[in-house]
Formats: sequence, C-alpha cells, structure tokens
Amino acid sequence: MNTEPSPTAANAPLEGSPRPLGAHPEVAAPQRLQWIIALVAVAALVVSGLLWQKLDSIQEQLARQSADSGSQAAEARATAHHAQELAMETAAKLAVTEARLSEVSLQRTQLEELMQSLSRSRDENLVVDIESALRLAQQQAQLTGSAEPLLAALKSAELRVTRAAQPRLTPLQRAIARDVSRIKATALADTPALLVKLDELVQLADELPVANALPTPRSNDTLKRKPEETVATWWVRLGLLVRDEARNLVRVSRIEEPEAALLSPEQSFFLRENLKLKLLNARLGLLSRQIESVRADLGAASVSVGKYFDASSRKTQAANALLQQVRGQMKALELPRVDETLAALATAAAGR
Repeated sequence: MNTEPSPTAANAPLEGSPRPLGAHPEVAAPQRLQWIIALVAVAALVVSGLLWQKLDSIQEQLARQSADSGSQAAEARATAHHAQELAMETAAKLAVTEARLSEVSLQRTQLEELMQSLSRSRDENLVVDIESALRLAQQQAQLTGSAEPLLAALKSAELRVTRAAQPRLTPLQRAIARDVSRIKATALADTPALLVKLDELVQLADELPVANALPTPRSNDTLKRKPEETVATWWVRLGLLVRDEARNLVRVSRIEEPEAALLSPEQSFFLRENLKLKLLNARLGLLSRQIESVRADLGAASVSVGKYFDASSRKTQAANALLQQVRGQMKALELPRVDETLAALATAAAGR
C-alpha cells in the first residue's frame, strides 16, 4: 500500500488545533454546505416522517372506507337479494292477481250476459203481456161500445213500462201516451139512443104509406037523417058525400119508381116486413159492434123507404130523418185503434 501522505492531508490543519488568524474563507464554505445538507436531510427526514404518518393515516382511512364499502356492498347485495326475492314474490302475486282478475272479469261478463238475458226475457214477457192485454181490451171495447176497457189497459201498460225503467221501452211509453190522448179526444156516439131510434123506426114501418096506396077511406056516415039534424043540413051532408065518392072514382098520382106502382097489397106487407127485418138486423149489428153490417142494413132500409114509400107523407119524412140521423151517428161508433202502441210493441219484441 502507498503510505505517503497526500498533500491535502499534510496541509490540512488538525481538527483540535485552533484556526490561525487570517485564514481564507474558502475553508468554512464546505462546512456550511454540510450544515445545509444536514438541515435539508433532517427536514427531509421530518417531512418524510410526516408524509409517512399521513400516508399511514390515509391508509387507515382507506382501509376503514374499504371495510365500510365492503360492509355496504354486502348490505347492498343482501338488500338486492331481498329486493329480488321480493320482486319475484310480487311477480308471483301479480300473476295470481291477474289470473284472479281475468277470472273475475270472465265471471262478470258471464253475469252481465245472464242479467241481460234475464232482463231481455223479462222485457219480452212484459211486452207479450201488454200486447195480449191490449188486444183483449180492444175486443171488449168493440163488444161494449165503450173506450173504458181500452183506456184502463193502456194506463196499466204505461204503469208497468214506467216501473220497468228500461230505455229500450221508452218509444213504447211515448206511443201509449199518444194513444191515450187520441182516445180521450175522440167523441163516441150514444149507443142506447141509437137503439131507441131503431126501435122507433121498426114501429113506424107498419104506418108508412106505400107509394101506390089508396087514400084512407073515411068513416061511412049513415045516410039516415039524425034526429037533431034538419032536412036542409041532411041534404048538404048528402051532397058532400056524393061529391067525395065521385072524386074517389078517378085518382091521379105521380110515382117516381115503376116498381112501386106495381106493388100488390100482399107485396106491400112483405115489403114492410123486409124493412123491419133490415132495421132489426141493424139493431143486432149495433149490439154486436158489427159496424159495416149496420151500415149496409141502414143503407138498404133507406133505399127501400125512398123507393117504395110515399115521400110526401109526414111519416115517411120522419122515417127518412131518423135513418139519416142514425147513419150520421154511425161514424162516431168506430172506436179508435191502438195501432201505434201495437207497432211499438212489435218493435220492442223484435229487439230493435
């Protein structure tokens, strides 16, 4: 080894020796540098320690946060699992609910159809009953000649329709109201008065003079002189009788119908009986409400009276006046029909 001392070491002063006065300042610069480096190192160590301590605290905080995050994640997983189970359970319940809802909807639909069927059947029965009652009441009204049975049936039908409270029966209710108003506004003839007039015509038929009838002979006064009568008065009465007999020898009359002039007394009897039969048939037709038959019989009776009986006779004129009155009042015998209500019933029965 080389044992020679280096020039630097030889020239350097001893550590324990005092520095000579007037030494050069370049010798103290390295010491300051060393002190600076030492201070920097110490500062770095302090900073490093502080950073390390801060890093430890950060790591601890991160560890705690990680542990918290892990616990929260576990809780979140548990919650998610529970939510998933709850969602599955809810889905199952929802499926069951939907199935039950569909069953309830189906049952409700079937129930509504059943109710509609029952309601429709009830309405149909109601319509049939009302129609039967109205037709029966119309027959009773035609037989009795009174509109009371028809009005009673219409009012009963209106009450039943109102109680039913079905919108599809509203046109029927309006039709019933119109028919009731029309029947109440119709003036009907007095049937008993017509029967009395027909009876008068039957009684008057025996007294009607035929067109070719001979004048009614006067009571034959005896030609004997009455005790209280003077001779002059007797001669006057005798002259008057002779004059009347002379006038009756020749009779001039005008007959419009040739058939009336050719009637024999036997035919006149049958003519009166035929007239009475026609009047009696008209009376029976009036009682049975056969209006057309009554009109035909009255028309035939009026033709017979005008054709075969003396038109200048007061009795014939009275018979013609009675016939015209009866025929004029026959127009008011026809009871108003309930065709509008029957049409509404037919429409309701058809379901339109």
